[in-house]
Amino acid sequence: MRYIAPPRDSVAPEVFARWPLYGWREYAAWMQSTYWPSIDELNAVRPTGQRERFVAQTLELLNDGLHYEQRIAERGEIATREANWHDLFNAMAWLRYPMLKRALNVRQMADIAVMGPRERSRAQYALTHFDEAGVIVTLRDRSLLDLWNEHDWYGLFWRERTAWMDGRATVQVFGHALLEHALTPGKLLVGKALACMASDDEGDAVAACAQGIEAGRLLCDPLELRPLPLAGLPGWHPESDMETFHLHTPCYQPRRDGRAYPASLLL
Repeated sequence: MRYIAPPRDSVAPEVFARWPLYGWREYAAWMQSTYWPSIDELNAVRPTGQRERFVAQTLELLNDGLHYEQRIAERGEIATREANWHDLFNAMAWLRYPMLKRALNVRQMADIAVMGPRERSRAQYALTHFDEAGVIVTLRDRSLLDLWNEHDWYGLFWRERTAWMDGRATVQVFGHALLEHALTPGKLLVGKALACMASDDEGDAVAACAQGIEAGRLLCDPLELRPLPLAGLPGWHPESDMETFHLHTPCYQPRRDGRAYPASLLL
C-alpha cells in the first residue's frame, strides 16, 4: 500500500525529537513551521557552487518531454512539488548530500542512454531503492558485520546496543522516503544499506560511496543493499529500549536461505 504522509498541521511534534528526523534538525524550521518553505528558500541555502537548483514542478515543466533525471543532468533542474513532504525531504537530501545525489543521477543517465526512459535495468532499481530508502552504515568492529550478515538482530541491536552509541557503528540516513515515513509515530522503519568498514576516524563513507556509485562499482543490483531495521537502533522507536521489542518486532526478518551480501566497502 502506498504511504500517504499526514497533513502538515497534524504531524505529531514528538517525531521531530526522535531519530531519524532529529538528525536533520538544521532544517527544523522547514519541517515544523506552520508554513512550507518556498522554492526560493530552498535554493537560497544550496552549497556554494552547486549547479543543480530546485524548480517548481508545474504542468508546463512536465510537458517538456524530459525524464526527471534528464532535467537534472541537462539543465540542472530538480523538479520539486511545492507543499509536499516527499519533495521537501528530497530537497534536504540534495542540500546535505549533493555528491551522492549527483552520483545517482550520473548512473541513472548512463542506463537511460542504453535502456531508454521507459525501461529500467536492475542497476536502476538499486539506485532508486537507495535514493528512496538508503542509509550508509560505518562499522569499526568486524563482529557487528558478522551479526548483520546472519540477520542476528537481537545480537546486533540488543546485545551490542552500546556499539550504536559509542562510535563502533554509525548510521547516516540518506533516503528521503525514510524521512517521510518517519512522520508517522512508531513506524517500523527499515533502511536499504551500504556497509562500510573503517579502521579509524579518517575515512569519509559518503565520499567513498558516491565515488563507488558513480564509477559503477556499487548499486549494480538491488540485492547489494542490506536491510537495516532502523527501528531497532537506540532511541529510534519508542519501544526499542526494551528487550522484548528485540525478541518480537515484525521488522526483524530472518535471512533467506542462500541470501548473501557483498563485502563491506573498506575506507
